[in-house]
Amino acid sequence: MPLTNHELQLANDFVQTTGCNIFLTGKAGTGKTTFLHNLPKKTAKRMIITAPTGVAAINAGGVTLHSFFQLPFGPFVPGSEGYERNKQRQFRFSNEKKQIIQSLDLLVIDEISMVRADMLDAVDAALRRHRRNNQPFGGVQLLMIGDLHQLSPVAKPDDWQLIQQYYESVYFFSSNALDLTQLLTIELKHIYRQTDVNFIKLLNHVRDNRLNDPTIDALNQRHIPDFTPGKDKGYITLTTHNRNADSMNQSRLEALSKKEHQFKAQISGDFPEHIYPTPAILRLKEGAQVMFLRNDPSAERQYYNGKIGRVIKISDKHISVICPGDPGRIIVEPVLWENIKYTLNDENKEIQEDIIGKFEQYPLKLAWAITIHKSQGLTFDKAIIDAKAAFTHGQVYVALSRCKTLEGMILSSPLSSKGIKTNEAINNFTKITRQNPPSEDRLQSDKIKYQQGLLLDCFDFQTLGNRLGYLTRLLLGNDRTVQVSGIADIHHLEETASKNIFIISENFKRQLHTIFASGHLPDSDPVILERISKASLWFQEKFAMIFGMSIQSLHVETDNKELRKKINNALNNLKKEISLKLAGVKSCENGFSPSGYLRAVANAQIDFIPEKIKKSRLPDYGESDIKHPELFQTLKDWRSSKAKDKGLAHFQVLHQRVLIQIVVCLPENTAVLKKISGVGKKTIEKYGEELVELVLAYRKKHGINKLVLPEPKKLSKKNPPIKKKEAPFDTKQTSFDMFNKGLTIAEIAEERGLVKSTIETHMSFFVEKGKLNIDKLLSPEKQKAIKKELVKDQNYSLNKVKNTLGGDYKYGEIRMMIALQKYIATK
Repeated sequence: MPLTNHELQLANDFVQTTGCNIFLTGKAGTGKTTFLHNLPKKTAKRMIITAPTGVAAINAGGVTLHSFFQLPFGPFVPGSEGYERNKQRQFRFSNEKKQIIQSLDLLVIDEISMVRADMLDAVDAALRRHRRNNQPFGGVQLLMIGDLHQLSPVAKPDDWQLIQQYYESVYFFSSNALDLTQLLTIELKHIYRQTDVNFIKLLNHVRDNRLNDPTIDALNQRHIPDFTPGKDKGYITLTTHNRNADSMNQSRLEALSKKEHQFKAQISGDFPEHIYPTPAILRLKEGAQVMFLRNDPSAERQYYNGKIGRVIKISDKHISVICPGDPGRIIVEPVLWENIKYTLNDENKEIQEDIIGKFEQYPLKLAWAITIHKSQGLTFDKAIIDAKAAFTHGQVYVALSRCKTLEGMILSSPLSSKGIKTNEAINNFTKITRQNPPSEDRLQSDKIKYQQGLLLDCFDFQTLGNRLGYLTRLLLGNDRTVQVSGIADIHHLEETASKNIFIISENFKRQLHTIFASGHLPDSDPVILERISKASLWFQEKFAMIFGMSIQSLHVETDNKELRKKINNALNNLKKEISLKLAGVKSCENGFSPSGYLRAVANAQIDFIPEKIKKSRLPDYGESDIKHPELFQTLKDWRSSKAKDKGLAHFQVLHQRVLIQIVVCLPENTAVLKKISGVGKKTIEKYGEELVELVLAYRKKHGINKLVLPEPKKLSKKNPPIKKKEAPFDTKQTSFDMFNKGLTIAEIAEERGLVKSTIETHMSFFVEKGKLNIDKLLSPEKQKAIKKELVKDQNYSLNKVKNTLGGDYKYGEIRMMIALQKYIATK
């Protein structure tokens, strides 16, 4: 079903380009299910699909809410003693599931009408807990699909007694978490199932509790007492209870004189009985009325889910079915249903569906009768509706709306307004939502708000500051029992980060708020794009200078097991936050795209591997601890030789930090070498023996038998003494010197723990000063192409030039040519 109507297009745009929580609803036959099935092919957001029941999940192509979020089967009452006792058991998720949740952008819940308010709050609790985000639903966007006028949630009297003090109604829209958000309701209005205007009008009256005598009279014209359909007419009876449907189907099957055939489903893997889409043992006879349970997967599209037919021939290989109005028979073969679970792809980090179970069977079931509950989502040309039992709310509408036409519907008993139950909570909710319909203006406003929110979050480092502050207090507060190496002064590091990152970021966010007042869409506003591109480079450099080597080299020793665990968690939380924020900031280096930003942060989330404090490992040291510069140079020369022979960058052989540790620790064998941070199994296998030989040769040459390692520096609670102001460290000059020694931009970036774009900025500085020949950086062809565009745009708009030149040209290369033009202008 194409997105040909306004509501479907609007729904698609709100899902794709905003962060709104959405309730997608509509009368039966308006295309909700088709929209859901098309969504995974269209969205760039990381999403999972869930449903409240197993069969609904199989049909939606997803998993159940209970299985994915491991929800309690009883009522969910946050804060109650029962909840607290069961919380740890209920929320013990696998690491992979945690990663999926932490990297999730969009949660889809199909058949939301069947989800209780407390269950939605249980989902909220799980998302907040595992995403460590106290926003409603952990900041994940919700798309809820369903029709409140169809099947309702089930709340046993005892369960409702426990939770009714917390909720205005049992329905999902009474969720406490959802109440904290601005829920957007999009109602699909074009009905694809029915085309009869009068019949649609009657159905709307039933659905919206607008019954009057003319409506009842019009429907009851289809009450035909003692109606008996002919065997080939294709009527199916809709009843309220399983036992009625099963009894009718069994008696009609037994009445046929033909031989009974049994077909056993082929089941493999994990496919529980309660989600079987059709009987595991299918009993059929020639002459049996059947219903198709799947859309035809072949190119012929001969049948669809809910199509009624009659079995005319059964053989060992297939079943022949003929349907009313069809010119010929349908040859039916077994089809496959799959039970899935969500996992992470190791290579591309995408959330993927893994098949864990298969169910292969003929897509048929006996269909003289079916329950109204199981008919939801199906369409029948001819149906007999049994209304004798007391209908629960919604069942009358579901039953009536299964029919394509009023003429194809037969009522086995007359309807009355008393038999059609309504619900005041639903009526009130529907009335309120219809007063605030979505619009193009709302869409544009929410798109702008969504992108602005992402950018403000990108450059918000408050959590990072809290993480660093907590680790600092933890270390300084336990300075007598903790030995720290690899960092000179964590208190000074915190002050430096505050001055150069945290305070600057708050100022920058205020600037963004001012720029946002223009009301432009950030991803297409040149002013915003230029500003955030520069901010990205600034913060990347500051992150690398302040956190690059220091946090990675930080090593803590303590005999207190509990304290060691606390420090380990604090350090990992800090490292993870640095990784996430840096990934987000880096994604804005060359512009901004919401999907690119979300993907960068999600990938960083998945890539992060927590480290454990291992008491057996040696402390990390810095260059100030080196007492053997001769060996340091020997190791660097060895690394250069290896890199040249293997065609690798220097850092791909060994990081500079690892060389420093080897020079300080002088390992006498591979066992000691392995204790050095950054030296793993693969390093030992590739270079272990060679490195040890170099060290032993140096120790022998200089008569070093006994080694005394530098003492790990103890932390002081006092503020560091005021030192005489030294000349500022020139980071650009350092990069320039390394470039002149023959290192590439990529090698310099790796050696210094900076990003390539930062080094490119350093090179641009010296091009603008006339100290660096641009021929060493760019080919003549690239210089010519970039210069041509810069001549056209004297304002030197990076994004405009980049968009014109295309993907073969980097922002850093354009900056270098701008620097050259500025140098030429000063001559």
